[in-house]
Amino acid sequence: MNSRTEQVAAFVLHSRPYRETSALVDLFTLEYGKVSVVARGVRRPGSKLRHTLQPFTVLAVRFSGQSELKTLHQAELAELLPTLTGKALMCGLYANELLERLLQPLEATPKLFLNYKVLLNDLLQSQDHEVSLRLFEQALLKELGSWSDLSGCHQPYYRYDVVQGISAVDEVASAHFTGDQLRSIEQGEYTDPSVKKAAKYLMRELLKEQLGDKPLRSRELFQPRSKERKGESE
Repeated sequence: MNSRTEQVAAFVLHSRPYRETSALVDLFTLEYGKVSVVARGVRRPGSKLRHTLQPFTVLAVRFSGQSELKTLHQAELAELLPTLTGKALMCGLYANELLERLLQPLEATPKLFLNYKVLLNDLLQSQDHEVSLRLFEQALLKELGSWSDLSGCHQPYYRYDVVQGISAVDEVASAHFTGDQLRSIEQGEYTDPSVKKAAKYLMRELLKEQLGDKPLRSRELFQPRSKERKGESE
């Protein structure tokens, strides 16, 4: 890709300083998947791009370059979404880090791009952020080829391990899930609290395989409250 692209829809996943006045920005685009670009001069005072290249906002961007690292030529607001705050913001940052870590560069994932837009809208409109995240994690794992269809899980009990994946077991003591829970997860049905708990465990284990030993930075945002509550109870 050495010619300048037409405008493409994009979200900012992450940015970091580069040289004196520029930034390296990871974009999630509709047509090209994850794209890393150099935004030249974006950190100069008065740069118009400085306030444009923000997460959770739909952008229209143009970039070019032959190497994996592209040069950003233009970015403008395409759709202004309400600002994420509080727990919704933490969930959004978690989703961004998953995409940044797990997507391969320049591999288009248009369906996942739409799933991500749905997630952001759900985080803004719904109070049940946990369900929104589970649905997005499932969509991401499907895109990565790491999701097995659970609709055929009709045995009473199942467990998960890295070697065998999800397998039926005879004893409830060694089970992580029931067949009913797994089928509900497959269908995105989370009315039963036990299904939410089972899905959280399953998604975390499946994502752990993809992420390796390096922990997610965004998960640290959820920890201080847990520690404070523990301190209050002691």
